[in-house]
Amino acid sequence: MKLTLSIWRQKNPGSKGKFVSYPVEVPNGEMSVLECLDVLNETLSERGEEPVAFEHDCREGICGTCGFMINGVAHGPMPATTICQLTMRHFKDGEELVMEPWRSRAFPFVKDLVVDRRSFDRIIQSGGYVSVSTGNVPDGNAIPIGKDDADRSMDAAACIGCGACVAACPNGSAALFTGAKIAHLGILPQGKPEQDRRAVQMVAQMNAEGFGSCTNIGECTGVCPKEIPLEAIAKMNHDYLLGAWKERKSVVTAIAPVTGWEFGEK
Repeated sequence: MKLTLSIWRQKNPGSKGKFVSYPVEVPNGEMSVLECLDVLNETLSERGEEPVAFEHDCREGICGTCGFMINGVAHGPMPATTICQLTMRHFKDGEELVMEPWRSRAFPFVKDLVVDRRSFDRIIQSGGYVSVSTGNVPDGNAIPIGKDDADRSMDAAACIGCGACVAACPNGSAALFTGAKIAHLGILPQGKPEQDRRAVQMVAQMNAEGFGSCTNIGECTGVCPKEIPLEAIAKMNHDYLLGAWKERKSVVTAIAPVTGWEFGEK
C-alpha cells in the first residue's frame, strides 16, 4: 500500500512553514498513523534529514497527547477515534494524507505537528478539582448516587483533553472541554460545595486564555474521540450563570449597609 504524506514542516514559530510531501509504503494496514510516521522518521534519519515532530505517549487513546489534522479533520476521518488508534486500512492505496497541527490562538505553535496546549492545564488549575476536606476516603458505595447522575458524570469525565474540539470549532472555542471538566465534578455530591466557584473561575480562565465563544455549531462533539455530548456545554452555562448571579448578589449585599439599599430594592 503506497501513500503520500503531505506534512506541515516548520522549525519554530518564527520561521516560515510549508507542506512537504513524503511518499511512504505501508507494509501492514493495521499500522496506526503514528506508527507510519515512525517508519517515515526512521527513513528521514537514515538520510540525515530532520524527523517530523509530533506528540505521543500512551498510543492507546487514553492520554490525549496525540492529535493533529488529517485532510482537514481533527484526528482523521473515523469517529470516536484518536490519531494513535487510526489505522492505515481506513485509507486507499495511492491516497494523499494532508497533516497539519491544531490551528488556534490559544494553542501556540511549537514545531511541525506540535502545539502548546498548556492553556488546558491552566483552566483545570483554576478550579477543576475538589478541595473540600472530607477526612478519610469513603468506600466507593458509601455515597448513594443515582444512575443517571453517575452516567452523566462518567460521560463528561471521559474527556482526555486532546484539543480536537478547539481545532474543529470555527470559533476556536474550548467550551466542550471546559464544560466536561466542570460537569464531571459538579454533578457528583463531592463537587457540589464548590460548584458555583468552580464554574465561574474556570470560565474566566478559559476566556483569559483567548479561546473563542461557543455558538453551538456542534463541530466539537463531532470530532471528539470520546464523544462528549453538547449537554456538557449546557451544564457549564447553567453553573456559570448561577454562580455569577450568586457572586453578584453577595457583593451587592455586602455593600448594602454602606449605600443604604437592599439587594433587589431601590
